[in-house]
Amino acid sequence: MSIQAVLLPVFVQVGLTFILLLLMGRARFTALRAREVKLGDIALGQNAWPDRPAQFARSYQNQFELPILFYVLVVLAIITKKDDLLFVVLEWLFVATRLVHAYIHTGSNAVTRRFTAFVAGMTVLIAAWAIFAFRILTGL
Repeated sequence: MSIQAVLLPVFVQVGLTFILLLLMGRARFTALRAREVKLGDIALGQNAWPDRPAQFARSYQNQFELPILFYVLVVLAIITKKDDLLFVVLEWLFVATRLVHAYIHTGSNAVTRRFTAFVAGMTVLIAAWAIFAFRILTGL
């Protein structure tokens, strides 16, 4: 696969992270301006934020949990030249689940639907890691 095809899902995932960061900042600024929270209330922690900024903050934090294993896998697949069509399809499936997860998390925040999206992404990522490990360990 071309490096562009392999890295495009990574760029989309990184873009999602930056978008959530910007949305979190805007929601926090709006809450401060509306006096829903005072600077002193949030100076030593995040618990005082109203629900909307907290939603964006938690969704942003989520981008530094499971996706870290995605980024590591992509780098290893490129280095070991195991980045074929199946790998790119799995990348896109993972990123699609992260987009859905973030959409639910920052929208309705329906926990059951959000959890379903998380499990789908986790399953795809586990499969990608298992295939990668199998190929490395067997020399395929």
